Amino acid sequence: MSQTEKIPFWRDSRILNIIAQVVILTMVISIFIFFGNNLVNNFRRLGLTFGFNFLTRSASFAIANPPFEYSPSDPYFKAILVGLINSLKVMFFGIIIATILGITVGLGRLSNNWLVRKLATIYVETLRNTPLLLQLFFWYFAVFLRLPRIENAFNISNTIFLSNRGMRIPWFVSNLQTILSSILILTAIILAVLFWKKRVDTIEEMGESGQDWLNLLIASLVITVATFFFGIDWNIPQYEGNSLAGGTNLSPEFATLLIGLSIYTASFIAEVVRAGIQSVNKGQWEAARALGLEPGLVMQLVIFPQALRVMIPPLTSEFLNLAKNSSLAIAIGYNDVYAISNTISNQTGKAVEILLILVGIYLTINLIISLAMNWLNKSVQLKER
Repeated sequence: MSQTEKIPFWRDSRILNIIAQVVILTMVISIFIFFGNNLVNNFRRLGLTFGFNFLTRSASFAIANPPFEYSPSDPYFKAILVGLINSLKVMFFGIIIATILGITVGLGRLSNNWLVRKLATIYVETLRNTPLLLQLFFWYFAVFLRLPRIENAFNISNTIFLSNRGMRIPWFVSNLQTILSSILILTAIILAVLFWKKRVDTIEEMGESGQDWLNLLIASLVITVATFFFGIDWNIPQYEGNSLAGGTNLSPEFATLLIGLSIYTASFIAEVVRAGIQSVNKGQWEAARALGLEPGLVMQLVIFPQALRVMIPPLTSEFLNLAKNSSLAIAIGYNDVYAISNTISNQTGKAVEILLILVGIYLTINLIISLAMNWLNKSVQLKER
């Protein structure tokens, strides 16, 4: 075939790819049009209307322990906002607790200590092989509702109180002292991260111990801890008659959901951590030990950074699962965004509109988590020259 002769379009891969994409896009649009038209016809047949005007109407139902001021006379959209913040609290703290616990148990699975290794194995195999809903029922009905009455609450150092009404813990007072202490804590944490990176660079580039950077890192952490406990103005719970006042109260429903989600997700994260660490070539361990690095430094500087490249993608899936599994709050009566939206749907009959709102909320939250984890994943990958 001469260079000037044109390739027939039915043999041109570029044109065929474009045609295939157009056909697929047309099919997808046709499916959406079909279901949309079906939805409109069903609404018309049942005499219903589609719209979100109901969000401005009075909710007319109360919500226990709202994160901000709320009353039944407030509109539906404010009730949904209350549920959204409740859900975000569980997701945020749940991801932090599950990550710390999962890494700890994952390292325990690789411990040379027989007892630690077996306990970590029992934890993982027990929790990840039983349904999450069953675990939530256990924590709620067998643990928190079985705690003593508030006048006989368990107390830890007269600062944390456990009763069948929940967990009352110290909480900060919003004043100038707390604000200044928070700024100091944030600054110390940023400096600690910088000192840690400087120490790692010193060890990798110069082969030195980086003791000076380590001392600065320890000093920053000490300042952080000391300011947290002694700088912030804390409101400590205390008895007033037969009830507790001060601090903040974590309801049994919130505590159940947070603990249940955290320890359940941690069992999966532990296996991700174990698999990630074991994926690092044994030669890396031997090379690090040959350089005279201590076992802690071997894990911190050599093994764990390499394992992160394998761990982060499955960790993303576990974080997304935790966010979605938080919708099980409705089973124990916690007022998350799904439970409140379900109440609104029953009151207004706007099931489709509520469903679309929930899809948008969960999709947005999960996309934010995915974007953050993808950024972290790129930051730990090897940079090719």
